[in-house]
Amino acid sequence: MIFQLMGGIGLFLMGMVLLTDGLKSLAGEALRRALVRFTGTPYKAFASGTLVTLMVQSSSATTVTLIGFVSAGLLTFPQALGVVLGASLGTTGTGWLVSVLGLKISLGFYALPLVGVGALMRLLARGRRRSLGLALGGFGLIFVGIDTLQTGMQDLAGTFDLALLPSTGLIGYLAVVSIGALMTIVMQSSSAAVATTLTALHASAVNFDQAALLVIGAAIGTTIKGPLAAIGGSVSAKRTALAHVLFNLATGIIALLMLPVLLRGLEFAQQQMHLEPGAISLAAFHTLFIVLGVLIFLPFTKPFARWIERLLPEHGPRLTRHLDDSLLQVPAVALESTRRTLVDTTLEVINLLDQLLSSAVSQVNETQRTEVKGALETIQSFFTKIPSISDDEPLSHQRVVQLHAIDHLARLLTRLNLSATARKTLAQPSMQLALGQTRKTLALARQGLLGRAPTDWLTRIEQQALVLAGLRREERLGILRQTAAGRRTPFDALDALDTVRWLERVAYHTWRLCHYLAEENMIEAKADNIKPIDLLANSLDQ
Repeated sequence: MIFQLMGGIGLFLMGMVLLTDGLKSLAGEALRRALVRFTGTPYKAFASGTLVTLMVQSSSATTVTLIGFVSAGLLTFPQALGVVLGASLGTTGTGWLVSVLGLKISLGFYALPLVGVGALMRLLARGRRRSLGLALGGFGLIFVGIDTLQTGMQDLAGTFDLALLPSTGLIGYLAVVSIGALMTIVMQSSSAAVATTLTALHASAVNFDQAALLVIGAAIGTTIKGPLAAIGGSVSAKRTALAHVLFNLATGIIALLMLPVLLRGLEFAQQQMHLEPGAISLAAFHTLFIVLGVLIFLPFTKPFARWIERLLPEHGPRLTRHLDDSLLQVPAVALESTRRTLVDTTLEVINLLDQLLSSAVSQVNETQRTEVKGALETIQSFFTKIPSISDDEPLSHQRVVQLHAIDHLARLLTRLNLSATARKTLAQPSMQLALGQTRKTLALARQGLLGRAPTDWLTRIEQQALVLAGLRREERLGILRQTAAGRRTPFDALDALDTVRWLERVAYHTWRLCHYLAEENMIEAKADNIKPIDLLANSLDQ
């Protein structure tokens, strides 16, 4: 009996792992993009979290992935809250799968060919068919596990009368809920705990009230993975994990307090709406109390988010807060985190340069200069720790793109030095056209990186940089002629040449940074987007 129980749980867990991994790999980047893209409002985020969890059959997988996205800055914390609520609802789909198919229809024997076909596809197929084979094998193992678990539970019901466990009174309620939470923590899967409870109820090993309490405990116990994933993570990751814990804990307490009312509602549904008693009613109960929690929390997502933000305020470096070492396990997310940090640091440098050119300050604040310099060093350090995946062309392309961006940002940082002589030279009438063009380039770059510029902003900034390069060549010739004619001293000429080149280099490195940091270039990840710039650089240096 013990062997069958352990084997049944193990087969179910292995099936869930294989199904989750297979579906995530099959959906690939599309699944991650969908989770990020459809989170504009709390309600969209809720729908996104529900659908993704239904697809991968694991709220823990969704939550852990979500924590990574929040750490990387792909999602804001308020957006993540909606996904957390959706993931909690989506995980109830496993209960319906087990109760409707796994227990009503004994599919274990007929699922065995699925395991065989899935294994063969995993070994012999190529590309996405291998992932499909993994998912098919996992799907089959789930039902084989349920059948094995069902046999073990029937033997358990004949040997031990688990119905004698306390199920009345506060202490009895808490004891059974604690058992449900412990089952989830040990199995590391609320779906497995719910499936075990459904099977036990179907085999009459527990009564319905006890099964309902075990399911409540499973909902509370599933929160353990969130805090584990957030250990050592960013403040946003810790906020997301805390929100997941608080929601499931509050929902479990609400379900516990309203248990008599919810049970009467199920009795009414069984009598008036012909809801089947037993496992299907338990699956309905699970969905019902999670929906109740969502209805209470979802309208107050923003106040809830603000409250958690006050509990866990942001600390640490402002520019590099998304560079979390826990993201290194997922290179794609780590690279996106680096890109966003590069964007934030570039925007900071652009603001400092614009202040210099507008004469708003005589020199860059040393604290700000140290901050952006330290941010670049942190980016470089984090970037070198991201594992390289040579057989993943899009990721390899992103690494090359970011190396270009880091190089141009480092060069742009050296332009934060503007001497008093250069400032006097900039005040000359002959420099106003080049100065204005440079400030326009910086302004367009700022709007583009913030996502507020027209769709053709990259083309426009390129044109502005090229125009400025032309102005530099014309100004250079004019300065040399004036010097030869005696209208300028050699020292004034050198200062003027250095200043106009400073302006041109600022515009040039700003343009190249925008080219490599533009979000559409990173998402497309096509190697032919990167073009050699040696010829262009040579022409600008002439």
